Amino acid sequence: MIQRLAADHTRTGIGPDDGGPLVVRRQLSASAIVRASLDAIIALGLLLVVAHLYGRPFEGPYLILALIVFSLTFPGAVYPAGSLPVLAREVILNWSIVLLILLFFGYASGYVRLFPPSMVAAWAMGVPVFLFLSHAMLRQLLPKVLAMDGVQRNAVIAGAGELGAKLAKQLVSGRGLGVRLVGVFDDRSEARRVQIDGVPLLGTLSRLPGYVKEHHVELIYITLPMASQPRIHKLLNELRDTTASIYFVPDIFTFDLIQARMDSIDGIPVVAVCETPFYGVNGLLKSLSDYMLAAAGLVLILPLLLVIALGVKLSSRGPVLFKQRRYGLDGKEIAVYKFRTMTVMEDGDQVRQATRDDDRITPFGRFLRRTSLDELPQFINVLQGRMSVVGPRPHAVAHNEMYRKLINGYMVRHKVKPGITGWAQVNGLRGETNTIDKMRERIEYDLAYLRNWSLRLDLKILLRTVLLVFRDRSAY
Repeated sequence: MIQRLAADHTRTGIGPDDGGPLVVRRQLSASAIVRASLDAIIALGLLLVVAHLYGRPFEGPYLILALIVFSLTFPGAVYPAGSLPVLAREVILNWSIVLLILLFFGYASGYVRLFPPSMVAAWAMGVPVFLFLSHAMLRQLLPKVLAMDGVQRNAVIAGAGELGAKLAKQLVSGRGLGVRLVGVFDDRSEARRVQIDGVPLLGTLSRLPGYVKEHHVELIYITLPMASQPRIHKLLNELRDTTASIYFVPDIFTFDLIQARMDSIDGIPVVAVCETPFYGVNGLLKSLSDYMLAAAGLVLILPLLLVIALGVKLSSRGPVLFKQRRYGLDGKEIAVYKFRTMTVMEDGDQVRQATRDDDRITPFGRFLRRTSLDELPQFINVLQGRMSVVGPRPHAVAHNEMYRKLINGYMVRHKVKPGITGWAQVNGLRGETNTIDKMRERIEYDLAYLRNWSLRLDLKILLRTVLLVFRDRSAY
């Protein structure tokens, strides 16, 4: 879930719309605590109420269930601004994911038998209703409370460049932040400053310390470029005589960030500019979901695999499976399995992409490629740990070597395992990429997947893959 930058002072900077977040240690405001706790409070509170109504003491298995529910719902989801139907859809989707995880482990362990089915059903259906009502009320009440005198905190921005303008836009539009932007300070001439609608220029940087003390400013955001280190150092020294909270917003967001975050090595702060999304717990969740989906998928489609294998064998001469060298995680070569759909087995330094009416494709192979059934053996690759169910599609090694020289950032897609299906493929970019622009567009979608990954996004891609596979004519 991608939370809004600076939405509750949990991040130090602002990035481009598709640049991904820079995550640092949380400094939660009162509003952020409410947002983070609401889902857990509703889910646990209703569990307590339902257990009481069914005459069940809240102990033993109920306490264990409560701890699991808390770990899955805290901090709560950040729901995007939109209409009430959009909010309802998001609440149901997020709660469905939590419920599926609980039911899967409950049935796998037999733990679910300890709870009355009717009680579980009442709780499962009641939580999303109360979540929707509470978040709808929160949207209406929280901005009004935060807008009251004495609740909002006054803030100023030091630096009227592009970064300062982006931050100002977020602060002005974020009604639920509890922050009132008073103005900006900058030394640049009017021609070099970025004009910020509705936000006045209060003076030069030299006037900032005095203004802060005189007008009781509580928050200062420094958005000066890192190249201005002497000015920043001088300004910080002058601001030591104030009680304002000071935030430095680094201009590293001029780079193309992939899962950027703050970290430290023995107290030395470091900034990750390009990192895999599958770090720590996320990596464990991704691996578990891959193995479970692949194992369940192979069991379900085993009869189909046998039928397709027989069809390939009877329709043309050659092996049933085609193995091709591709790049996997960290650019290491892997062998990817597919049902053979061509009369050739190209895997050399030059590999010609399949085109419409390609005479190398067998009649049965054309059907397999159009429906993506030729990709099903890659579930075996997933169980081998070489691929994911969802991720950037792997390209032939020969294509990789060509495009990595032509497209900036091409190899970044290999910071994750390649997938059977991906974000680019469900957005109309299956099949032949006969121009550099088409491949560049595919890579942009792949990098967007890395920036915004979540289990929810994976489920969305899987659902769209199923819906598109029989009506997408871009693959051949």
